[in-house]
Amino acid sequence: MENKPSTSNFIKNIVIQDLQSGKHDEIITRFPPEPNGYLHIGHAKSIVLNFELADEFKGTTHLRFDDTNPTKEETEYVESIKEDVKWLGFDWEKLFFASDYFEEMYNRAVLLIKKGKAFVCDLSAEEIREYRGTLTKPGKESPYRDRPTEENLDLFQRMKNGEFQDGEKVLRAKIDMSSPNLNMRDPVIYRIVHASHHNTGDKWCIYPMYDYAHPLEDAIEGITHSICTLEFEDHRPLYDWVVRECEMESQPQQIEFARLNLTNTVMSKRKLKQLVDEGIADGWDDPRMPTIAGLRRRGYTPEAIRNFCREIGVAKSHSVVDAQMLEHFIREDLNIKAPRTMAVLKPLKIVITNYPEGEVEMLEGENNPDDPSMGTRQIPFSREIYVEQEDFMENPPKKYFRLFPGNEVRLKHAYFIKCNEVIKDENGDVVELHCTYDPETKSGTGFTGRKVKGTLHWVDAKHAVPAEFRLYEPLILDEEEEEGKTFLQQINPNSLEILQGFVEPTMKDAKIEDKYQLFRHGYFNVDKKHATSDRLVFNRIVSLKSSFKINK
Repeated sequence: MENKPSTSNFIKNIVIQDLQSGKHDEIITRFPPEPNGYLHIGHAKSIVLNFELADEFKGTTHLRFDDTNPTKEETEYVESIKEDVKWLGFDWEKLFFASDYFEEMYNRAVLLIKKGKAFVCDLSAEEIREYRGTLTKPGKESPYRDRPTEENLDLFQRMKNGEFQDGEKVLRAKIDMSSPNLNMRDPVIYRIVHASHHNTGDKWCIYPMYDYAHPLEDAIEGITHSICTLEFEDHRPLYDWVVRECEMESQPQQIEFARLNLTNTVMSKRKLKQLVDEGIADGWDDPRMPTIAGLRRRGYTPEAIRNFCREIGVAKSHSVVDAQMLEHFIREDLNIKAPRTMAVLKPLKIVITNYPEGEVEMLEGENNPDDPSMGTRQIPFSREIYVEQEDFMENPPKKYFRLFPGNEVRLKHAYFIKCNEVIKDENGDVVELHCTYDPETKSGTGFTGRKVKGTLHWVDAKHAVPAEFRLYEPLILDEEEEEGKTFLQQINPNSLEILQGFVEPTMKDAKIEDKYQLFRHGYFNVDKKHATSDRLVFNRIVSLKSSFKINK
């Protein structure tokens, strides 16, 4: 993988200052996903930021699974996250699980109790919310807040031993119920959950809350810069409180940046899971999903995603990025890499009546005009070919330069042909065209006798390989949820169109994730889920052109 230094941003400037001042000798970052779903493009931004920042300053990056909620986490998600990070081109120096630290987290909680900084509370979750107050109204102290230390220690031990039911008791930090920051109003730091954990099995029935566990994990691992998204900015005082009051030796610094918001896309793992569970999406790797697995299956390359993440940069303010920017980077990448070829998605047969019956000639086509090293391919041509249905109109409007009765067009890499006769079925639908070709107009011979304005792509009917094409539009119609509508009511009913057509015979051995530029149609990728050794299925990654421009 290319190692490109990140452009200047406020996080990088903090790192430079910390190294120059001697605050840190080495930079240690981490990527800490919860294994409760598949990673999406927003996570890719965080992955690129953390790994490349550490790489640039010769530091290290940990992969850590924040697995403190056993009811939502699964080994499937753990494995998918590992695969996605590696596919994006990154590798971690160390792999950790938050559950590796459960014993130490418990001991630190005991320390808080002994210091008078935590207490066992019997209030229900609803009562805790009521006691919490609002932004304009101070909270009310729990009646259990002043329990004696020994009683708290005993109850917390019994919570750990499984003597209480879910929700019967919690452990809360004792901070300040009148704090203007609601996160500091005696937050819950442990709850009872009688559920089997993917990593620790049934060893524990109490689990730390994220706001308590996360700063401890960072401190235990010696993380220097704990980079997270802006919604955790209000949690930073609690983060620092936990590190300080738990008397952690290491003092990590939390830094917040704006998360990635993309047009016509949902980024909530809960909503993405709902799309999968309700069968709206074809799994977490549905090519319409913004998951890394979905983007990969659609045909995006790790290089394109990394370049996109670098381009959008790191900022403190929220913004929405146009999804066309992501499309720009995959076009830019595949324009260099993808071989050119032809495919017909909605076939219309043409019989070239003056071409010798039974004869087949091999024409030559460049695999990539911008890269001669990619070589050429042989394209069979004979009496019967397929073109696109949309490339013929019986009664065309003005400035229609494709096929119509009496008009002449060029076939890409082949000859001029002229439409002479239209064959229709009993319903009046066009099913076949009879044309003639001019053997003097063969491509590459330098023919200059006359010009035509239309050039059509085609495939030879005798040698064409059947293929399925899946064309995608955004899964979400609107950029923001409208009032009174759920996001499920904004699902695009026409986000997938499946067509049955043909490709050139050189593509018959195409492998999973092979990518092509299909003349006039766009960039396509062999689908990993539906393609088989005897059935080609292509996902359209992106169309060929867009009016979108990157402002440099």
